[in-house]
Amino acid sequence: MGICGALAIERVQAQPFEVDLDVEVDLSVAGSSDELVDTVDYGALSQWVVAVITDEQPILLERMAARIAEVVLGDERVVSVTVVVRKLRPPVPVELSTSGVRIHRTR
Repeated sequence: MGICGALAIERVQAQPFEVDLDVEVDLSVAGSSDELVDTVDYGALSQWVVAVITDEQPILLERMAARIAEVVLGDERVVSVTVVVRKLRPPVPVELSTSGVRIHRTR
């Protein structure tokens, strides 16, 4: 749940969001060692994404996706990330279940 949107109601009422991440990382060491310290912790990534959604209040989904990509790329092991952000039940004049954006960022 977070604040994101240009409409007045979207600036005061939190809305549900759905996020997909495709993270490119060299997994050869983790594949051999079977140790969490040798890979990117997806639990930590999830917490970072939630922090962007709950703490920041962008107007555009594009900005939310860009900030999520920046945070994920903050882990130096991440080579690239594709971020999909979907606003569930967007407040538009037609019946939509979601609206969203997809971005890809690399180092």
